[in-house]
Amino acid sequence: MSESWTSTTAGRHLSGRSKTNTGPELHLRRALHAAGARFRLHRQIAKGCTPDIVMPRRNIAVFVDGCYWHSCPIHGRKTPFTGPNADLWEQKMVRNRERDVRSSAIAAAAGWTVVRVWECSIRADAASAAGSALAGESTSPGGTSMPQSTH
Repeated sequence: MSESWTSTTAGRHLSGRSKTNTGPELHLRRALHAAGARFRLHRQIAKGCTPDIVMPRRNIAVFVDGCYWHSCPIHGRKTPFTGPNADLWEQKMVRNRERDVRSSAIAAAAGWTVVRVWECSIRADAASAAGSALAGESTSPGGTSMPQSTH
């Protein structure tokens, strides 16, 4: 059942996008550093779990979730995919959400406080998003912080 991607011009702008050091990630890192936080980047903390930012002294693992790729309920895709790769795109987005849940569970099981920060909350107020991350709180889409639930 291995369907293959059909080359189209519609998705050409997505080609070559970086997985690390994205704009929102850089904004958050600058805000964290300005707030006095020290951190490591893209460190594997357990098999299958590599957060974007790790604060070892605080035992906090931060994942920066892009609105498009992680299906933000406010800013994510609102219409179904179309074209020859529609099913493959939908499967990819489902896998992304499943990976988010899995990596958060792995980090929590390893004793880390898991913080997920949405791209839109960083763009709205990077300093506030950094404050939430330092407090061990994830942000909800749109920029408000959510208390971290303990698993």
